[in-house]
Amino acid sequence: MRIAAVTALILLWVSRAVLAFEVEDHITYPAANEGSVLRIISTADREAFEPIIAAFQAQHPGVKVEYTITGTTSLMQAIAEEEAVFDLAISSAMDLQTKLANDGFAQNYDDAETDHLPEWASWRNQIFAFTQEPAVLVVSDAFFPDGDAPRSRDQLIALLRENPELFQGRIGTYDVRQSGFGYLMATQDSRNSESFWRLMEVMGRLDAKLYCCSGDMIRDVANGELALAYNVLGSYASSQQNGVDGFQIIEFEDYVNVMLRTALIPETSPNPEDASKFIDFLLVFGQNPDLVLASGLPAINPSVLHENTALRPIRFGPGLLVFLDKIRRDNFLKNWESSLFQE
Repeated sequence: MRIAAVTALILLWVSRAVLAFEVEDHITYPAANEGSVLRIISTADREAFEPIIAAFQAQHPGVKVEYTITGTTSLMQAIAEEEAVFDLAISSAMDLQTKLANDGFAQNYDDAETDHLPEWASWRNQIFAFTQEPAVLVVSDAFFPDGDAPRSRDQLIALLRENPELFQGRIGTYDVRQSGFGYLMATQDSRNSESFWRLMEVMGRLDAKLYCCSGDMIRDVANGELALAYNVLGSYASSQQNGVDGFQIIEFEDYVNVMLRTALIPETSPNPEDASKFIDFLLVFGQNPDLVLASGLPAINPSVLHENTALRPIRFGPGLLVFLDKIRRDNFLKNWESSLFQE
């Protein structure tokens, strides 16, 4: 009875921790012969990650998986502020993952599989990338029927300036105040090109619509409500294109920011053993083409980067923390708001 009472208290505390931050979805995947529980907090959609979980459980039938979906900022809050209990944290916001590790919220892990990663795909034996996903422009077939969509940011700026009546209220992009991934892409853009702020000013004059998520932007482009959406997550666009018509995916020729989706083991993980097994599985899942296709998540593949030099993987390191400094972040958001909300 005493053990049962303690277990009940632990479960109650865990459930409260999970519910304290914003949860978009929570799914339990029972084990065929349960021996342990792996708790994952992730920003990846259920449709993308469910095939990966099923394949992992096929190899490890004794592991029950509890999968909690949240936003990038909420994931950071859950681990760093609320001490929510999870064994694995998976996120598309490389800067926030780097901060978690830098601030002591991640465990070290090193084995043969992690050693096979390219040097740019891991950091300090704490953060491990398992996908490379470009940020792309998504355009509506209704507005670009002849495949004459812009191929660079300068072309996009010129097109918008020359056709304000066509694009007024029909442009979408991330609300970087709310989206960790959107903020990461915007700050990387500002470092890569002087055209970023000119593009934001043009979008502001055309009353760009702001979104939390790539999926919502893709939907509105596909149905013709938007003419185009900027900095959409390419993996989600590609996976939706398989079942939805009405839009095209454009990878710019000047440069393409490539986000690395990453996993880390939180310092408070009660089950780092299964978390390590899951990381090992993620790092080799790209060797299974059927699984890559089912998930829609492109695996780490250095050869793709050599074939297209416009692809620029975002690099781990202290540079990712620069725009998380409160003063730098406040200044960036102030400039961004000035560009988007012109009076």
